[in-house]
Amino acid sequence: MSPQSPTLKGNKTVKILRDAEDGGYGIVAPIVYNIGHIIACIQAAERKRSPLIIQMFPWAITVSDGLIVHAAALAASKASVPISIHLDHAQDEALIRYAADTLPFDSIMVDMSHYEKEENLAKTKELVRYCKERGIATEAEPGRIEGGEDGIADTADLEGMLTTLDEVDEFIGTGVDFLAPAFGNVHGEYGPKGPQLEFDRLDALRKHAAGRVRIVLHGTNSFSEETMRECIRHGVTKVNVNKLVLDDYHSHLQLNASKLSLTQLIEEGIKETVKLLEWQMDVCWSTGKASATK
Repeated sequence: MSPQSPTLKGNKTVKILRDAEDGGYGIVAPIVYNIGHIIACIQAAERKRSPLIIQMFPWAITVSDGLIVHAAALAASKASVPISIHLDHAQDEALIRYAADTLPFDSIMVDMSHYEKEENLAKTKELVRYCKERGIATEAEPGRIEGGEDGIADTADLEGMLTTLDEVDEFIGTGVDFLAPAFGNVHGEYGPKGPQLEFDRLDALRKHAAGRVRIVLHGTNSFSEETMRECIRHGVTKVNVNKLVLDDYHSHLQLNASKLSLTQLIEEGIKETVKLLEWQMDVCWSTGKASATK
């Protein structure tokens, strides 16, 4: 990669992803919604000796006045493996500045993809500069990945646009550190045919970006183990997961909410989440890699 910006010296997300790129594995980056999810993330990462990136949507800031963010950062600081804290799909400029100024994020996704390209690029560049001045790494989305997820603005009414090589150059020009390309992946649920990914495009984008930014993966709902690993083989380092590691947690709540005490419901929900997280760490080949990065 190109020389690291001096403002990001020691940044945890940068180091975790740099080591993943060098080692040819992916870093599981789950979305968390509550303390139980945070506990599950730490337990799974420590059991598997795997680096991890804990993510949350802006919803976690607004619903708890940032308490969920502080809880995740505290848990990460006490963990025996490298764990960073990332704000995913931050789409409000004022909230991004607030998060960069007051909350313990290691990295923030500056998501201006709901604007037309020129405005997207201009806003992204300014917000990337703002974050980097505060030692926070940044991520952006060239092109536009279709769909929406719980907790972020739904862009399903906007046409998806597959990422081009020119767009990679344009976004690198904003100073961003990580790029989430659109290559057939979608936010939320896939249709009956399942994921229809253009690996040739992903490979070309990764080769074009090599030495300048790292590639991250969005839209993994229902991905098979082989599909996930194929993305990593094509150079993906950060692997966003949401429903893929929370499905069993949701099913557990639905089936047992009226049967178990609240404490038992929470404790068993954590166990269900840990199992899927550990599975995905194995899938992404990050199991056992913490010894090389801590």
